[in-house]
Amino acid sequence: MKTLGVLGGMGPAATVAFLARVQALTPAQGDEDHVRVIADINPQVPNRHTQPEAAGRTLGEMALRLKAAGAEILAMPCNTAHAHADAIRAAGVPFVDMVAETAKAAKANGATRIGVLATPGGEALYARALEAEGVEMVRLSDADRARFMAVVAGVKAGDVGPEQRGAMRDLAAALVSAGAEGVIGGCTEVPLLLDAGDVAVPLTDSAEVLARVCVGICL
Repeated sequence: MKTLGVLGGMGPAATVAFLARVQALTPAQGDEDHVRVIADINPQVPNRHTQPEAAGRTLGEMALRLKAAGAEILAMPCNTAHAHADAIRAAGVPFVDMVAETAKAAKANGATRIGVLATPGGEALYARALEAEGVEMVRLSDADRARFMAVVAGVKAGDVGPEQRGAMRDLAAALVSAGAEGVIGGCTEVPLLLDAGDVAVPLTDSAEVLARVCVGICL
């Protein structure tokens, strides 16, 4: 069994939810059957949108510390921060690419046009990943993207109430109306508000995809 190192804190609630998925998806009969996890839940990672160079340095340092602590596989339940994947890989530990794995999983559902609920940085990453899979990406309108960012900010502030959930359902429905045959929850705050039953097409949860891949590698 390999030890999983998690670069977390972006945001804290999404990281805790990811760790719960790893536990739930592990086919265990007792404690000793579960994956050993070393997590650095660091909400002080510089803003990935406004301070990308500082964020990359910090993530690279976190990866090195996790390696020193014994991590053999690295994962990061934050899509936007995957823009700094190279800084993390520089630590010399295999890094699971959540964006690439999620794009593959979404394509496997049979969709040829896939909508993405993500930050602008996450959208850019998914555009490349989906293009590599030969799938067309459906984007939010500028107005809906601004609304999405406001909803994500609310989740980070602890608001996961009915109004926020309704807004996320509306954003997913907008992608479906624009022709999406599947939807990717391309921000790890999305599944804190949105369930598969809330969307009229298959919903691919990036955090769940990452957890499944990590469990498969570690066991």
